[in-house]
Amino acid sequence: MSAHEVITIMSKLKSLHESLLKLSYEKTDLLKEGKIDAFQKLLVNENKHVQAVRQLEEKRGALTEQWFSQQGLAGREHTVSEMLEHLKDGEEKDELHAIFENMVVTVAELKQQEQLNQDLLQQSLQFVELSLDMLQPTMKNMNYSENQKFGNPAQNRSVFDSKA
Repeated sequence: MSAHEVITIMSKLKSLHESLLKLSYEKTDLLKEGKIDAFQKLLVNENKHVQAVRQLEEKRGALTEQWFSQQGLAGREHTVSEMLEHLKDGEEKDELHAIFENMVVTVAELKQQEQLNQDLLQQSLQFVELSLDMLQPTMKNMNYSENQKFGNPAQNRSVFDSKA
């Protein structure tokens, strides 16, 4: 087995991650604009992408494991970066390395964008909670309590002034 099958899977993974990055940018715009319905539809689409990434990742793992066993390197870690170290210099190694590096950059950018989206969601939730707290009166102000004093403290004086 050549590394070509792994290259094909990695290329598909790279494309899916780039698509996820575009969805993440769209998610940011929808959060800023407050378009909840479109945001929910986008999340469904994003979940489909994530599921496809999981399936391709499983295939990639099986293919790299198969490649390592064929190369007689069964005791090694079965990762693409480890595979790159054992590939002979040539077109396959260069192509796999370029895809791998591009995917690393894309995943890092995706992680950063998703952190921004998470921060935006957190701020939106805080704003909603603050708005609800301002609109809903607290129960302490609504009820009477035994400690509550009414009237003027001067009313507690007796008619007879004992100091005189």
